[in-house]
This record gives sequence, structure tokens and C-alpha cells, in this order.
Amino acid sequence: MNPKLLPLLAFISVTFFTQAADQKSQRPNIVFIMADDHAAHAISAYGSKVNKTPNIDRIGKEGMRFSNCFVVNSICTPSRAAILTGKYSHINGVPVFNRFDGSQWTVAKDLQKAGYHTGMIGKWHLQSDPTGFDYWNILPGQGKYHDPSFIEMGKTNKFPGGYATDLIADFAINFMEKRPKDQPFFLMCHHKAPHRGWEPDAKHARQFENAEIPEPATFNDDYKNRAAAATEATMRIDRDLTPNDVKFTPPPGLSPAELKHWKYERYMRDYLACIASVDDNVGRVLDYLEKNDLSKNTIVIYTSDQGFFLGDHNWFDKRFMYEESLRMPFLIRYPEKIKAGKVNDAMILNVDFAPTFLEYAGLTAPKEVQGRSIAPLLRGEKPKDWRTSMYYRYYHYPADHRVQPHYGVRNERYKLIFYNRINEWELFDLQKDPHELKSVYADPKYASVQKKMLAELNRLRADLNDKDQFADIQK
Repeated sequence: MNPKLLPLLAFISVTFFTQAADQKSQRPNIVFIMADDHAAHAISAYGSKVNKTPNIDRIGKEGMRFSNCFVVNSICTPSRAAILTGKYSHINGVPVFNRFDGSQWTVAKDLQKAGYHTGMIGKWHLQSDPTGFDYWNILPGQGKYHDPSFIEMGKTNKFPGGYATDLIADFAINFMEKRPKDQPFFLMCHHKAPHRGWEPDAKHARQFENAEIPEPATFNDDYKNRAAAATEATMRIDRDLTPNDVKFTPPPGLSPAELKHWKYERYMRDYLACIASVDDNVGRVLDYLEKNDLSKNTIVIYTSDQGFFLGDHNWFDKRFMYEESLRMPFLIRYPEKIKAGKVNDAMILNVDFAPTFLEYAGLTAPKEVQGRSIAPLLRGEKPKDWRTSMYYRYYHYPADHRVQPHYGVRNERYKLIFYNRINEWELFDLQKDPHELKSVYADPKYASVQKKMLAELNRLRADLNDKDQFADIQK
């Protein structure tokens, strides 16, 4: 080799490795904060009429808020499996409350292999131990609000006097504080709140004590003009809330309508108080990032594992493909890459989260991942082939609330739902009937829409390889 080339080669080598090291160090940290059963319409950034969430709103103000984020199976355990794997329930093996097979691919495993320090804290609810995480500290099962136990790397620790929401934030901050400083980190911070039975801490217990929570527009839904599934569901405010839910004995002499309103107020006051604690603790995490000069290069996300009924249709809980249950909040901040204060109405799904994390880490999702990175949307671009429809499937019956199994398709205006067990259909025109009070499935004016939506449902089922009891659905 020509000796004169040695200095040049040395310069090139040093430059290459320096650039590689810089690229590795500049990969963003990812803080994924997820609440349990937090409806988008209980977040002030989404126009809530019942509460204020200043810290959660802050993520959207400093980043982007998605107005059409949807879950592909609206129930806790399946949604968590979909988020980890980027796959639908029939592929990842978790259609109901069954055990997650931790040997399968997850986004945490790929990030860990790529040099991320990975952590899982809070509600796990997948029965098997977390895999792909350098550190995990999880609630056993659903966990308790007060005096909770946590399983830290296989060891159970009890926290008498503790409150789950505060502890989860404590553990999340401690994870970031003790992280290896030469690695980017990926943290899943999963709150138990505001899951049923809605037990506030002392700080927030009386926050809504004298508040009069406005009833939703569909509070007195009579379930006419829809499938029988709506009538059968056992999650009504007036009939199915238990004494443990409302926690007080109702005043004597109330009429049925007055008793229903009283139960709604009791439910909502505790639900919103639990959210207030979540919001405070989201603020603590954001403040930690600010004080430790981590905000600029950290992606922060706030979401919920699905939507939730807040008296809508006289219901609590989720499960149905109706909008309040289907829609997830999704706010994301990344100062280096996402312009502040943006709202995006593109259709995104919880299976999209995993490939998005991977793209920002400089990785490519495996072919079997069914979601799609939303990074182009976050850059202000919308690919011409971006989805305009989504597939949903719910399996869990009869427990816990006798919501009939169903699957369906939603596009930007219409929604078609098939209750396969009872062989009933619903078709909604979301533009004319945003509250989904009247199915137009039998209306001849919608015959062409019905045909197109049915074709799209069959296309999506085939594309997603949902072969369980699969055959092209016919009228």
C-alpha cells in the first residue's frame, strides 16, 4: 500500500466511526405512556366537556394530535399484544384474555438488540413475564389502586400506603435516572388508571365532588334501529353498575331517571379523579425530561389501550365497534422532528405503533408486522396509498358484558358491522349519524354503499389473513 494513502485512510476511518457513533447516540429515546380505558373524549385536547388534562394536552401542543386513531380489538389484553407485535389478534394469538406467547417477535426485542435500554413499568396484563426488556416492574394481573404489589424482575414487592399511579411514575423516573447514559432508551409506562373500579387517591378524591357532569347526547339511547347486540350488552349505567362501582348508597325516593343520573355522576366523578392523577404524573415525567435535558431527543407518546363509554348509549366499558370504544387518544411529541401544534386526521391503528418506533430507531419492521409506520404523517407527508379504511374484530363472549362477537370495517364516512354469532348487520352513515343511533343497513338508499363496504370488509379480511371461520361474507 502506498504510504501516502495511510493518513487519508486513517481520516476516513475515524470520520466513519465518529459518524456511526453520532448516529447511534442521536437515535431518539422513546417514552410510551399508556393509560387503561382513558376515552379520548375525557381529554381536553380532544374537546372534553367533562374535565381538563393540561399535562396530557401539553404533549399535543408541543407535537401532534391524531384525531382518528383506532384500536383493532377494543379490550385490554388484545390491544396490548397488538401494540407489542404490530399484528392483529388472530396472528399474535391474543384475541381475548389469554396468555401472551413471549417467545414471539416484539418491538421491544428488536430495540433491545439494536442497543436500546428497554423498560416496562405498570400494567402488563398479558399473563406471561415480559420479554425483550432489560428492566420490568409490573402489576400482577389487573393490579390494585391502593396498597399495590408490583413484580420487579420476578420478585414481588408490596407498597402499603402507596397509590399505583404515583408509584408507576416513580418507577418510570427511576428507570430513566438509572439508565446507562451511553444508550438510547425505550420505556413503556402503563398506568392502571382509570380502569374500573375507579378508586381515586386522597389528593384527587374530592376534586369533582360538587361538579355536575353533563350527560352525553346518547345517554337515554333506547337501542332501537340497531342490532339486538346493543340490547343484550350488560354494561348499562342504570342497571349494571354495582354498589362497589358507585361506592355510596343512593338517596331514598329517587325516580328511575334520577337514580340513573345519580349513578352516572358517581361513576364519572371517580373516573375523572383517577384521570386527574394520571395527568399529574404525566406532568412529572415531562418535567423530568425537561430538567435533565432529554426533551429534545425523546419521543413522548400518550395513548390509551382503547376507548371507553362515558355514559354514551347509557354504557360504561368498551368492546363495541362504536366510536367511543373504537377511538383511541394519540398524542406524540418529538421536538427535533415533529412540528408543534399539529392535528392529523389520517387513519392510524394501534398495530402501527411498533413499526413507527422501529423506523425512528433506524430499523425496519419484519415482513410479518401488519401495521405501518406513521413517520411520514409525523413529517407532514401523507402517502398516496395511506389507508382509508380499517378492519376490526371483537371475540370475547359472553363474559364479561355479553357483547356479541363482531367484526367490521370503517372508512372515512361509513361503518359496517357484522355480529357473526347472531347473523345481524349494522351500517352507519357517520356523517349524518355521528352518534350511531340508526342503522341504515336495510335502507335501499344505501344499497350501493352496503355493497362497497361488504367488498371492502372481505378484502381486508383476506389481506390480513383472517381465516378463522373465513369465507366471503354474503348478505
